[in-house]
Amino acid sequence: MDANTSPESVVLQYVDAFNRGDLDALAGLLADDAEIQGVLGRGKIDVVLPIWKQLIEGYGMQLTIEEMISSDDVVAVRYTERGTFKAPAFGQQPTGKSYELPAMEWFTIQNGKIVRRWGARDGASQARQLGLA
Repeated sequence: MDANTSPESVVLQYVDAFNRGDLDALAGLLADDAEIQGVLGRGKIDVVLPIWKQLIEGYGMQLTIEEMISSDDVVAVRYTERGTFKAPAFGQQPTGKSYELPAMEWFTIQNGKIVRRWGARDGASQARQLGLA
């Protein structure tokens, strides 16, 4: 395993691509049959990319890594997630309000690709902060 395909490196690349809004790079980090589960649903890449696009473009979502731990092919990350509701997303018009909340994701990495990603964050807090609750 080289430095670019270590589980930790793959996750760092994922966070960087997410923060840059590079959906192609994100897709390239996922195995073809990767299973992604989060607050807004569960599915393969075709289900998840439209959700991520709205989070990135609509909410301006950015992830700051607070802690990362790994064991073999599993990596867990605790983030501070921030954003500002600046463009239409999820059927709502932008409020211009910002949010900040803790979030976490668990990844399983195999052969330099994300095969499983599970994420959790306080969606109710996000809705309140963005003026949607």
